[in-house]
Amino acid sequence: MTDPAVRVDRLEKQLGPNKVLRGISFEAQSGQIFGLLGPNGAGKTTTLRIICTLLAPDAGAVEVLGFDTRTAPQEVRRRVGVVTAEIGVYPRLSARENIQYFAELSGVMDGKVRQRVEAVIDRLDMGSFANQRAESLSSGQKQKVAIARAIVHDPPVLMFDEPTSNLDVLASREIREFMVESKERGKCVIFSTHVLYDAERLCDRVTIIHQGRVVVSGSTTEVRGTHHDLEDAFLAQVEGAPA
Repeated sequence: MTDPAVRVDRLEKQLGPNKVLRGISFEAQSGQIFGLLGPNGAGKTTTLRIICTLLAPDAGAVEVLGFDTRTAPQEVRRRVGVVTAEIGVYPRLSARENIQYFAELSGVMDGKVRQRVEAVIDRLDMGSFANQRAESLSSGQKQKVAIARAIVHDPPVLMFDEPTSNLDVLASREIREFMVESKERGKCVIFSTHVLYDAERLCDRVTIIHQGRVVVSGSTTEVRGTHHDLEDAFLAQVEGAPA
């Protein structure tokens, strides 16, 4: 097996009085969708924030394509794109302006910014609303802007943190299809969710965390085991986990 795209090793993090992560470890490969599963408060979002360098770990290490998040944060940021449920587009900028701004922040060279922006607008079929101010867009359109921002610098690692939680059925399907397309293009896709039906359909491998600890990791089939579906396996693992 090739080296993992993302390696998380004995990660620990405390936020205020709460020990959010208690030594979690996992690996995610290129060309796969990796599911980071757990109930609300399990530590999923904190983990993703550490991977993309928004937070520093208290202990342990994270590497993205061989670059350590502590010693080479800029290199990590160039290789990671993040899509969250909190879309957070700038309302007074147009969709195109939002994407262009993030292209510049992500280090896309001046001569290639326009080319990259137009490429993602075309790829995500955003031409009909690219010049509209973001405040006038639907939730699904705003989420497309968020995806475009995340991929405009063509990162090899994409992270989706509960990306469909505020979307309707059609917009949610587009997000899922985009994750599969990204996997087929050789990207490492990390999908954090508590929607187990989506995880079972999409993920090649999963890690379940609960109260800041890993309770099980493996291929989706292995983790499901003899249970009827991944949701039953998830509940069995979480309910049986030590406090």
